[in-house]
Formats: sequence, C-alpha cells, structure tokens
Amino acid sequence: MTRNDLDNFWNTDAAAKQENCFSLDAHRVSMGIRMSEECVYSELKEPGDPWNIDALPLLRRAELNKRYNEKALKTVGIPLLPEQFPPAEAVYPPIRRIGEVFGGTYARGYRTGEWLHHEKLQTPEDLTAQLDQVDSMLADGYRNLRSFIYPENWDGEKKRIYGDFGILPPLLRHIRGPVTLATSLYGLEKLSYLAVDDENLFIRFGHTIGRVIIAMAELSDREADYSGGDSPRGFSFADDDCSLFSPDMYRKFGHPVLKAVFEQYAPDPGNMRFQHSDSAMAHLLPQLGTLNLTGCNFGPTVLVEEIREFLPQTRIDGCLAPFTFMSNDREQIRKEVRRDCEAVKRTGTRGLNIYTAGSINDGSSLESMLAVIEAVIEFGNYR
Repeated sequence: MTRNDLDNFWNTDAAAKQENCFSLDAHRVSMGIRMSEECVYSELKEPGDPWNIDALPLLRRAELNKRYNEKALKTVGIPLLPEQFPPAEAVYPPIRRIGEVFGGTYARGYRTGEWLHHEKLQTPEDLTAQLDQVDSMLADGYRNLRSFIYPENWDGEKKRIYGDFGILPPLLRHIRGPVTLATSLYGLEKLSYLAVDDENLFIRFGHTIGRVIIAMAELSDREADYSGGDSPRGFSFADDDCSLFSPDMYRKFGHPVLKAVFEQYAPDPGNMRFQHSDSAMAHLLPQLGTLNLTGCNFGPTVLVEEIREFLPQTRIDGCLAPFTFMSNDREQIRKEVRRDCEAVKRTGTRGLNIYTAGSINDGSSLESMLAVIEAVIEFGNYR
C-alpha cells in the first residue's frame, strides 16, 4: 500500500469510530488494533522480557518505542506506541491491590508475567476467616482499608507530586474481574465445591468482592479530590476465568458484582461498561446482555452473530484470534477478518471494531497489522 492509501484509510477509520462505532455515516467497520509494547522485541530483533515492560529504564523504553514507531509509520502509516513517559519523580508510589486486600500475593517471573495466589486459603473455614478480616477492613468509613492500601509516605508524595507536576492520583476504573480474582485466590475446584456445599459462603465471597471494588474506587475518588458523585464515569473488568463458571454460578457470584459496580460508576447510557474475558464464555452472554455493556472483548470462539443475539448495542472488539495474529499467517488473518466483517453485515447492525480476541502478544508483527488493514478495506464496507 502507498502512503496515500494508508492516509486515506486512517482518515476513513476516524469516521468509523464515531458513536462508539455505530455511526450510520461510517462507510466500513472500525480498525481497533494498535499493537502493544510487548511487540518491540520481536519486531526490532532486540533481547528483552515482554512480560515486564514496566521494569525497563525509561530512556531504553522510549528508545525502543521510537524505533518501533519509525518502522510503524512506514508499514501501517501511523505511530503506535508512546515515546514519552512521566519522570520517575512524577510517579505515585505503588499501592496495594485488590488481591492483597484478600490476603493474596502477586508474583512475577521472567517470561511468565504476573500471577496472584493465596497459599493459606485452603478451606471454607480459611475463606470465612479471610472474609471476616475484609469486613473489618471495610468498617469505619474505609479508614482501615485506606491505611492498608496506601503507603506511609502517600500523603506527602501526593502533595509533592500535585504541587510540582499538577498530577492527581489515578482513579480506579478497571480491575480484575470477580471470577478471575476468586479462582486466583481460592482455586476453581474449591470454588465449585463451595457453590454446592455452602452456597451462602459462595455468595458472600462474590458480594464481598463487589464491596471491595466499590470501596477501592471510592477511595481513589477521594484521593483525587472528587466527591458528591462528580467523579468520571465508566468502568471495565478483565475476567478471563468467568468461562469456568456455569450460568447458575455466575448468576450468584459474578453478575451481581458487575451490576452493582456499573450502577454506581456507569449508570448513564453513554458511560463505558466494558467486559474483557478472552475465553469461551458464550454461555454467559444472556446474563451479560442484561448489563447494557457498551464494549466487549471475548474469546476467539465467541463470534459476532452470537454476541449480537444478546448484546445488540455493544461495540464488539474482536474476534481475530490472538494466536492467528501472532503466527503472522496473512491468509488466516484475512480469513478471520472477512468472517467478522461479513457476520456483522448479516446482523444488519454496526459496532464492529476489528481487534484481537485477547491480548496482542510479542511476536505479532507490523506486517500482520497491515494484513488486517488490507482485509478491512476489502471486506469491511457496510455499503
């Protein structure tokens, strides 16, 4: 493709993104893929750990991204990765995360990414004791929770960073989903037994997760000086493991969490309500369809027409399989993009944003992104 062809593509794509990709004025489906920083190593043939990008020195990270963007401009017509980052002295100190509130531990390994576990949470009695501790932490206007989450130097650092850089603390508007959190902490097998043997404790676990999510989001609002419901709206979840729950289990455990959080943080029609779960969770679509999701990113076996049956007004980010994209098989990429474009046209709707049905991983090439662009041009016209 020529540079003019690419410029015309991106100009047209800007219109395709209007009205959450549902604009009737759009000529074709939207192109959502923008790559990820994981991809710099394979693309540039550089050594490095794609699972731990944040550990790179900022100058090295910026240098890699700049070189990547130079190649991206030539290949797909636009830069894709950030080249500037806030200085280290403008970054807020790390705070404890939701898994730690429940007594878990986050760990990282070379080329293994991050995982959450809780070695001592083995029995229903252990879980009950842990939930009692969380309930205690949620008492007293979240004072105990705040003192647990935020480090001792937080107040001083917040004053300094805001004074020197005008940067407020980040808000909590995205989090690990309730099922993935629970299976990481307690294990799927034990959770499944619990749903049968002690339904009340099973339901309590899910309910407590919902309470903690809302409490942590409210604390983040306070730290950023929002009050009285004037904070930014919208919320998203990443819940890969939701596919492991039966509809009945999810109805009792996961769905109430999303419903409660959305009611508080995304109550209006235009607010973002997003669910990512790159797994075979089609059996949960009827329940997710009651949540008025504005966006979704599901597994590569959960396809456009099936999603549309239950989520007619939801932007679909997908459904190109990540392993297809990472394998850089141009013909298979074209085949899957064509499948999705033709499927959304058969439904008589819009709202398709071509993306991978899950993460964009190291090994995914700019040439594969170009193959998607070419397939969108060839097959993605609505008219």
